[in-house]
Amino acid sequence: MKHFPIFLAVTDKRIVLAGGGDAAMAKLRLLMKTEANIHVFAPTASPEIKKWAHEGKLTLTLRALQNGDADDAVLFYGATEDSHEDARGAAIAKSAGALVNIVDNLADSAFITPAIVDRDPVTIAIGTEGAAPVLARAIKADLEAKLPASLGTLAKIGKTFRHAVDVLPFGSKRRNFWSDFYFKAGPTALDAHGQRGVIPALETLLDDHITAKPAIGHVDFVGAGPGDPELLTLKARKSVDRADVIIHDRDIAPAILELARREAVIIDAETTDAAALIKSHAAQGHHIVRLSRGDTCDTVALVATIAAGVSHSLIAGIPLASAEIIPFQQRNTAVHARCTSGARAVTSNFYPSEAI
Repeated sequence: MKHFPIFLAVTDKRIVLAGGGDAAMAKLRLLMKTEANIHVFAPTASPEIKKWAHEGKLTLTLRALQNGDADDAVLFYGATEDSHEDARGAAIAKSAGALVNIVDNLADSAFITPAIVDRDPVTIAIGTEGAAPVLARAIKADLEAKLPASLGTLAKIGKTFRHAVDVLPFGSKRRNFWSDFYFKAGPTALDAHGQRGVIPALETLLDDHITAKPAIGHVDFVGAGPGDPELLTLKARKSVDRADVIIHDRDIAPAILELARREAVIIDAETTDAAALIKSHAAQGHHIVRLSRGDTCDTVALVATIAAGVSHSLIAGIPLASAEIIPFQQRNTAVHARCTSGARAVTSNFYPSEAI
């Protein structure tokens, strides 16, 4: 990773841009979505930029950038479409302590501007380190289509309610509450009653979660497949994403473990008694994933889990051979995965097409 992604606080901060043409307008359309104070310097400017200045969206100075113009700026954009003028402006901005971006000049830029999906306050930034802007735009378009415009409204309302949710224990209880709000109760209330119906729905939902019975622990025995995260079945990916605790074989690919939530407890199975750990965390109502290599499962832990009466399920992985030889058209055929121990055998079906 050559560029570290961050979200920079720019409210009431100064952002300076040099340029008045098409490149400048492209950057300004994005910058005007922020709460920054935007200052544009250009000998000539497009009618659109002049219009934005007249509307108070930015401050326009009709001359080239000079020494002192970038003082106190947090960001500077060189967008004059003239390499010599951009280099001159960048030198002025650097001496003033601003981070510099020169349009279409990755080598001389201290930062890059990603493609952005804006559902304010939900913001998704997509970067390819300048290598594939077309790919970034395609990903952006895909996400735009999947994320409803109402998401930002729900996030704004939810933000005002966060302190009330402190009554719920930190961890899965709070996550379950917010999951129910953003994906069930919130959209339903917004569609039925508009924004005025969301807060009452939040209050009712919180009461329901406060009085709900303690969660029952559950363990998924997940096969990691050939080691490629893209070949995990959909059920496996969802299980890993929801997990409070992941107990994994030592040779599980790091890329698969990266799919877990940052708050999840991740434990190498070789350093602990997996069966005892599963029982302990299940008693606390946690969702546990026992992640094994290939299409195998930890039969010792599975038998102990069954004996303890802990809720569990099997999510088989794709065998390496199957991943290599099963044609795409034939991946609707069920495959048997069988975990066998001296005590009992457990058989489960899965469909390789779930990995697509």
